[in-house]
Amino acid sequence: MDIARSNAAPDAAAPADAASRVTPMMEQYIEIKAANPDCLLFYRMGDFYELFFEDAELASRALTPR
Repeated sequence: MDIARSNAAPDAAAPADAASRVTPMMEQYIEIKAANPDCLLFYRMGDFYELFFEDAELASRALTPR
């Protein structure tokens, strides 16, 4: 995962200043992902585990029935 791109807003249509509004949760996610770039990172959000960015896209393709 390209960490520089991760600091930007995931949506290209988002305002340019969105990168300055990264939440503490997302900062932690980016830090953990940078230390483990070859793994899918399931990040706990309350009662659920979430995937973000490229991990979510990769998992979605792998789990979609053909």
